[in-house]
Amino acid sequence: MKFRRSERLVDMTHFLMNHPRELVSLTYFSQTYNSAKSSISEDLVIIKDTFENQGIGTLQTLSGAAGGVKYIPKVKKEQAEEFIGRLCKLIADPERLLPGGYLYMTDLLGDSQILNEVGKHLASAVADRDIDVIMTVATKGIPIAQTVAHHLNVPFIIVRRDNKVTEGSTVSINYVSGSSKRLQMMSLSKRSLKEGAKVLIVDDFMKAGGTVNGMVNLLAEFNATVAGIAVLVESEFPEERLVNDYISLVELSDVDLKEKRINVSAGNYFTGRTEFL
Repeated sequence: MKFRRSERLVDMTHFLMNHPRELVSLTYFSQTYNSAKSSISEDLVIIKDTFENQGIGTLQTLSGAAGGVKYIPKVKKEQAEEFIGRLCKLIADPERLLPGGYLYMTDLLGDSQILNEVGKHLASAVADRDIDVIMTVATKGIPIAQTVAHHLNVPFIIVRRDNKVTEGSTVSINYVSGSSKRLQMMSLSKRSLKEGAKVLIVDDFMKAGGTVNGMVNLLAEFNATVAGIAVLVESEFPEERLVNDYISLVELSDVDLKEKRINVSAGNYFTGRTEFL
């Protein structure tokens, strides 16, 4: 079947966006659309320019017999500033305050549009890193890890605080919560992670970093490598954090229950970044 250029462009765009960071050969596209490679190359230039102009991402071309093209999810700095600014306003709503100074965040994590943007922005920050799998801890980190995994085209795994029969054999460690100083346990199925895997740790909230540090220590039991740490919200912490190298979208600096005030600002997402479109 012979495709018109307009049809090729739509279908190629759909395919590339559903296979991020996957190397696709020009031969595959040429055979799929019954078109010359020169025509496919011209189409890819159009798609690349459109992706970058619209802040969707970019295409990386690899030459040679084993070459092809990859779609890399990226965002423009202006887009990131607009989204994170909107996110800060949503989180700063005093109606989110719960007894004890906790914040209600379930509605944000349940909003598919916001969740998709969170995943895309975190994925964009690490899209050039070598990542095999996303790791998070049950439960609120799960939707964020899932959408980051989607944008990076890798699987995700869940660390649990208790053992489940359905997990089979597990590796468990004890860790100390950085803020409460309580001894806790986390476990991961032996089947879920291969030795030597490069892992991006994702979580919804980080204060002292005890839970994230626990996941780092758990990865050591699998001889796995930490490829990065990404969180939705980091909370200001007066003492030294247990982890230092991480990416955050939003920083929570102060919660005043009496005045019903929540101080929120952009996290370290923009610090030293050069990966924007």
